[in-house]
Amino acid sequence: MLELKGVHAHYGLSHVLQGIDLRVAKGEVIGLFGRNGVGKTTVIKTIAGWVTPTTGEVLFDGERLDGLDADRICRRGVGLVPEDRRIFPGLTVEENLWLGQMQCPSRARAESRRRMDEIYQRFPRLAERRRQMGTTLSGGEQQMLAIARVLAGAPRLLLIDEPTEGLAPIIVDELFELIGQLSREGTPIVLVEQNVHRAIRLTTRHYLIERGQVILQGDSRVAAEREDLLSRISV
Repeated sequence: MLELKGVHAHYGLSHVLQGIDLRVAKGEVIGLFGRNGVGKTTVIKTIAGWVTPTTGEVLFDGERLDGLDADRICRRGVGLVPEDRRIFPGLTVEENLWLGQMQCPSRARAESRRRMDEIYQRFPRLAERRRQMGTTLSGGEQQMLAIARVLAGAPRLLLIDEPTEGLAPIIVDELFELIGQLSREGTPIVLVEQNVHRAIRLTTRHYLIERGQVILQGDSRVAAEREDLLSRISV
C-alpha cells in the first residue's frame, strides 16, 4: 500500500532523512522507533506532504505522492494525527469533526451524518462534549478528538505521531486499546511512539531509525526480533 524508496529530506542545511526505505502492506501496523530527534516524525510528515523530500519516492497504491500538496495527499486517503494535535481554536468538538470530513468533498450529506454518528459511537466522551470548545478539553480528550477528526474522513492509511506523550496512564490505556481496535478492523497504521514496550505489542513490523537512517527492521510478532529491537533502544 505504501512504499518509501531512498527518501532524503532536509530542514534547511540539516540533512534529516538519509535514504529511508520503508513499506506498509494492507492491514499492517508499522512501528517507527528510535530516540528523539532521529527523524521519525519527519518520515510521517514526508508521507503526508508536510515535508517535501529532497530525493527519493513516496508511493501510495503505486502512485507517486512526493511533490504533491498535503491537501491532495489527504484527499487520496492518507490521514495524519500530528503530535501537537492541532485542535482548531474557537470551534466546538463537533465543528472540529466536521472539518475532518472536508477531505471527502463528494460525500453526500446523509453519509456525512452517518459517519458522524459512527464517530460518536466510537468516542462517547466526544459525543457528551460535542458543544464544548475543542481547546477546552483535557489533553487526553484532545488526543481523542485529533484521532476522531482524521477518522471522520475515512482514511485508507493512518499516520499517528506520539499519541500518548504526556498523558495519564489511564488515558494511555484507552489510546492503545483504540489503536488496537483500529488495527483489528484492518486500518493500516504507521505509529511513532516512545513507549516502545507497549507499542510493539500492537505492531506487525517495526523499524528502528537512527540519524535519519533505518538501522533495523523486523517482525514484531517474532519474540527474538522484538527483543533485538528493545535491547538496541535500551543501550
